[in-house]
Amino acid sequence: MARSRTPKFDASEVITNEIIRIIERGVLPWRKPWTAGGSSRPLRVGGEPYQGVNNFLLTMRTVMAGHSSPFWMTLPQANALDAKVRKGEKSSVVVYYGQSRKDAGGQDDRSDGDDRSEEARIFRFQKSYRVFNACQIEGLADSFYPDPEPVPEHPPSEPIPHMQAFFDAIDITTVFTGTEAYYLPPVDKVYMPSITRFQDPRNFYGVWAHELAHATKAPHRLNRDFGLSKFGNTSYATSYAREEIVAELTSVFLGQTLGFTAHTLEMNAAYLHNWLRVLRSDKGAIFKHAADAQRACDYLIARSEVGRAGRSAEAA
Repeated sequence: MARSRTPKFDASEVITNEIIRIIERGVLPWRKPWTAGGSSRPLRVGGEPYQGVNNFLLTMRTVMAGHSSPFWMTLPQANALDAKVRKGEKSSVVVYYGQSRKDAGGQDDRSDGDDRSEEARIFRFQKSYRVFNACQIEGLADSFYPDPEPVPEHPPSEPIPHMQAFFDAIDITTVFTGTEAYYLPPVDKVYMPSITRFQDPRNFYGVWAHELAHATKAPHRLNRDFGLSKFGNTSYATSYAREEIVAELTSVFLGQTLGFTAHTLEMNAAYLHNWLRVLRSDKGAIFKHAADAQRACDYLIARSEVGRAGRSAEAA
């Protein structure tokens, strides 16, 4: 009699279904202001910030659970610190990526990057592991529970200096006019309403980040297409939805660095449907597009740094 096998754990499916269930409630929880102390990004036990999809996932889970600490760790890491996970606490799944090389003889070599065979192939793999937030653990040092940093007050409709300086230094033309926000590829320009139209200036920068993220898709920047150049094809709607996810996550990642939350001028059922359209059709989408967003975020940060360095040199 054949034994039934336990289905293999599929991290991509589990994580994607988790996000779908949350969005079906009509919310994007990662848009809520960060309230944890010390860092606006989830941190590993050693203080290194998570990147890409793990940053997004743990940000979402921090908000959903109301955790006040940015630190996350595995059970063995907690035990190594003489700390214990509280009974009944649930772990969060995160992922990591690696690659291995198999030559023509079928041998697996994960440590040697020298491609000595023309028939050698690189296999990329994804693995998952589980982590707990410091708020789920007893016995950790006080440093894992940093005091919340007060959020400074800013007058309505007025620029926030460090955010304004960041965006002004990016070499992508922004035109401030009208009441709509969008990126127009044929002229390679971002169009934004004036900051005076926003009661909360942080929302202004969240929208600006979103539109600049779209601008990074240009061929002379990150060359991210998804088939959007072929308007009218059957997959255009899905391609548009994928690009919207990248822009949303880019705004999330930039906002963690600068102090605003992701924001768009429209937050409606159609926008939520964009997410659901993609996630339901492709369980690997959130992983790919979080990586796309990380690249876009890194690109915009780098361009801003170059711009500010150039201005400093001119002023010297």
